[in-house]
Amino acid sequence: MKTYLDCWIEVATTLFSQALAGEPELTESLPKPLGAGAFGFAATIAGDEEGRFAVVLDPAVLESPLVGEGVDQKAGWGEILKEVADAAAGELLAKTGKKCRVEKFEEIAGESKVSCAFQLKSGERVWSIMVRDEVRVPKPAAQPPAVDSSVPQASAPQTSASVQALPPALSAGVELLLDVELEAALRFGCKELPLGEILDLGPGDVVQLDRNVADPVDLIVGDKIVARGEVVLINGNFGLRVTEVAAPRKRLESIRCLF
Repeated sequence: MKTYLDCWIEVATTLFSQALAGEPELTESLPKPLGAGAFGFAATIAGDEEGRFAVVLDPAVLESPLVGEGVDQKAGWGEILKEVADAAAGELLAKTGKKCRVEKFEEIAGESKVSCAFQLKSGERVWSIMVRDEVRVPKPAAQPPAVDSSVPQASAPQTSASVQALPPALSAGVELLLDVELEAALRFGCKELPLGEILDLGPGDVVQLDRNVADPVDLIVGDKIVARGEVVLINGNFGLRVTEVAAPRKRLESIRCLF
């Protein structure tokens, strides 16, 4: 069964070669001490697997513009490693069905212990990367002590706070539509342009959208927003990790324009 670490390695190997200058190769290696100034980032993982996952990098990696020319290299590494951490969670869901998410992501100075080590190689240059993996499947909660059925037990009075309301059942009419296939699309943003500017568009032109890169993207069915979330990578494809959804009634309204 694959773990979060397994998924992280797969995603990092692919993303580093695609996103970093020189298409460096990530391979496992023996751990070795990092020089003064080593830096890294730690992700707190929550869900079906939980714990802390830290990545510490060789300080010499900052001397090469791997994340782009004229870019703050440390900040750039933080963005890439955050993307890898999120994508590894999506990969874990796709391959095992385990749901987890990055609850917190922060910069760290280093780690006293490591779980595994890697080297990032680009041409003649080689940098070390250390990983400390503390992500595990949480232990099941302790079971309450068994109650002897032969001993009469006092029943606690039921209060309104202890009664949980069940979700209302779907009506018969709605149940008939549950197998209907609908087309869903992700909307990263939009922009109003004069017709003249649209006709003047050509290869290489850039259209700036009305949405910041940190803003959630919309999941659209018909012409209605039914959910919002974060973009993740799953087996090399884009996916959506849902962070908020519209009420069921609002989601049903999106069907009206399709019939």
